[in-house]
Amino acid sequence: MPYDPAQVTERWWHKATGYQIYPRSFADSNGDGVGDIPGIVSRLDHLADLGVGFVWLSPVYASPMADNGYDIADYRAIAPEFGTLEDFDRLVAEADARGIRIVMDLVVNHSSDHHAWFRAARADRTSAFHDFYIWRDPGPDGGPPDDAMACFGGPAWHWVPEIGRYYYGHFSAGQPDLNWDNPALRAEIWDMMRWWLDRGIGGFRMDVISLIGKDVDARIYEEGPTLHQHLQEMHREVIAGRDIVTIGESWSVSTETAQLYCGRDRDELDMVFQFNHVVEGWDPVLGKWAPRPVDLVALKRVFNRWQIALSGDGWNSLFLSNHDLPRHLSRYGDDTVYRVDSAKAIATVLHLMKGTPFIYQGEEIGMTNAAFTSIGQYRDIETLGHYADQMARGVSEADFIAGANANGRDNARTPMQWDGGPGAGFTTGTPWLELNPNYTSINVAADRATGDGVFAHYRRLVGLRRDDALVRHGRYTPHLVEDPDIFAYTRTLGDARLIVVANLSGEEITVDLPGELQVTGEPLISTHGAHDGALGPAPVFRPWEAVAIRAER
Repeated sequence: MPYDPAQVTERWWHKATGYQIYPRSFADSNGDGVGDIPGIVSRLDHLADLGVGFVWLSPVYASPMADNGYDIADYRAIAPEFGTLEDFDRLVAEADARGIRIVMDLVVNHSSDHHAWFRAARADRTSAFHDFYIWRDPGPDGGPPDDAMACFGGPAWHWVPEIGRYYYGHFSAGQPDLNWDNPALRAEIWDMMRWWLDRGIGGFRMDVISLIGKDVDARIYEEGPTLHQHLQEMHREVIAGRDIVTIGESWSVSTETAQLYCGRDRDELDMVFQFNHVVEGWDPVLGKWAPRPVDLVALKRVFNRWQIALSGDGWNSLFLSNHDLPRHLSRYGDDTVYRVDSAKAIATVLHLMKGTPFIYQGEEIGMTNAAFTSIGQYRDIETLGHYADQMARGVSEADFIAGANANGRDNARTPMQWDGGPGAGFTTGTPWLELNPNYTSINVAADRATGDGVFAHYRRLVGLRRDDALVRHGRYTPHLVEDPDIFAYTRTLGDARLIVVANLSGEEITVDLPGELQVTGEPLISTHGAHDGALGPAPVFRPWEAVAIRAER
């Protein structure tokens, strides 16, 4: 349907930019080497100065931390290493005082195997909690029901001799999948969600939510037959009538299915995280462990497709980095000579699209991947699990380490670099994961001291979205789609146009601009200082230069 901003009820999150905090690595208040909630409170002024509207907080629930909190043992308790429930309430209040809402990470595809529900389920197959999980009897040969493999390596079916059954763990043995076909399980989840919302949080980011409708017998795991009825029930029971934001993560959502999640008449979610642009750069066989060189034309094709698909209905999440991905500056930019310029250029292109941008901690100062040299430096369950699998397949350790250094999740999890002193301002103790050695030069204090660093550029982008309806709701039109170095598009709202042109390469380029991009107007932002607001037919763009100009038609 045609997009008419007048038909859109503007919500607070349309104007907001999100900021993801990975609590373990953000700020440590007590010197134990692990980030915590009081540490986050101590750094809220940094986020307020950046201008973000909400924080997506990765899990802080009680957990054995096999997957750093994405294996939850108690949905209504805070992990002791992160603090207390009182600390959390203070975080919500202090953030709210700065105009920032706290969005919780909702992890309900699976729990930890330490959860009381699962302990009861595995002890007695007649327990009411047994049906909170997915169980099957042995196959005809006495082994697992099928040969499904877990995402973090090894089989997905796990034997419990006490009751003679297998349970399904899509990610790992320590993360048994919840049985969403059980209405009693769903009722427990609805009650838990309401409990957190009543504490004043601003909504939920829903981890791998596309898995909750799975049919393991048909081996349909993503976007299964009951997914959308569960999300609609969630909306009826929990979300309806509340002024919150709901964000669903899905590795399987496509432009064809996206509006099922977040179409305005669906009564499900507000937006989805999709990863088509991430998977575009993976090897077809070895996946993320053998990333392909960045192909800007292919990358643009994905972003353009998503912008157009949700132009009339639905809403995009805009991101390149999070806790599951490498530092995008090292992936898509130049993390050496042009680190600052490429960080600014990539941010310009992403933040001025239609949707809600998300900043991952450290992105706003241009943090980079960590170059580990041995498997012993890694802490991530996914990396360690796949290391064992790939060694068994004959992949060399050097090749695996190279892939992990390029695409492993621990790249995003090295501690936040606040200053160049001992512990990078993150901790006075020994950090749980090694610091990136470049923290002495790349840190918040150093970047902000320049006055025009990466942080200052991000702050301007955040302000543009907050203050300008053209950035929020303008129609997106791509240009120069086959150019291997230039990312260009326009946004249009009424008589106002926003022209965005970026050279995403390390070479100086003369750009042959089509007529619709040749304008004179108000320069909104540029990567290389003052701009006169004019684009002629053949402008010269310096390496990693980006400009955005507002003009009237």
